[in-house]
Amino acid sequence: MRYEEGPTAEAEVHVDAPPGEVWPLVCDIDLPGRFSAEFVRGEWQDGEGPALGARFTGHNHHDAVGDWHTGCTVVDFEPERRFGWAVGDAEHPSAQWRFELEPDAGGTRLRQWMRLGPGASFLTVVIERMPDREERIIDRRLAEHRGNMEATLRGIKELAETSSR
Repeated sequence: MRYEEGPTAEAEVHVDAPPGEVWPLVCDIDLPGRFSAEFVRGEWQDGEGPALGARFTGHNHHDAVGDWHTGCTVVDFEPERRFGWAVGDAEHPSAQWRFELEPDAGGTRLRQWMRLGPGASFLTVVIERMPDREERIIDRRLAEHRGNMEATLRGIKELAETSSR
């Protein structure tokens, strides 16, 4: 897999709560910081909130890189269905992320998805230094993202199911 191909990762879980109860958790951009090993926190810019075109800053930490922050723009917003954002330039993002909610057996099928690129990122710098290891670098990065998504979905599931009882 090459970066220019837009590699993706995703995770999903069934939540025993309806989409209307899961949705506020999905749109809380600070919430994943409770569960992810990399995403620390998020904050809306200019007092904005979850809406198409809204912007937020994501604060992150990785032991191999240190701390950094990203500017993000909400590019996909359909209440109780989809919440997605682009990292960096919304037209040429370094990554795209999305939550999808789907009614499922009285609850919600909750998915989190992400795609690398097409814009440059720290990962592209690493790949440029070691082009012969590109596939291995991408596989490892996708595995890290998948693990953090799984942890986030488990956390959202627990919160939603606890509050719906």
